[in-house]
Amino acid sequence: MIKIKFLMEKLLKKKKMNYKIIGKYINELDFNIPDPKTFFSLTKDISNYKINIDIKSNQIEKKIINVKTALKLIPIKENLQKIDTKIVFSTIIEISDKVDKKEIEKIILVKVPTEIYPQLREIFIYVFENSGFKEVKISKAVDFQKLFDLRKIQ
Repeated sequence: MIKIKFLMEKLLKKKKMNYKIIGKYINELDFNIPDPKTFFSLTKDISNYKINIDIKSNQIEKKIINVKTALKLIPIKENLQKIDTKIVFSTIIEISDKVDKKEIEKIILVKVPTEIYPQLREIFIYVFENSGFKEVKISKAVDFQKLFDLRKIQ
């Protein structure tokens, strides 16, 4: 039993997080459908829109960073009615000492978005469903690591 406890403690020390979330909140929420015609058009053509994800960050203090993850619905075709839907979710993180710039970049662009995306998605869908749209399909998971790797190739 003591050996198992020792191994668990050793494993936990190895997997120590190099950041922690100290706060999160909805920073911005836009949901504007300009008129009934647009609403009815959108209910028929919701599949002609896609989700755009944007991640930005700014340093607040020496080890404190605000990561802003935005979801926005954008039309696939140019001739579709324009609606303004956007949610920006702020996540305030504290970075551990001795974390290099490459790791900070990965924390901001992969780890934090992966951790908060389920909550952000849930809020976005809630707003749509309570505005009369039942067929909003947003991926349950986003592979932020894959997006990060693709970004580095380009």
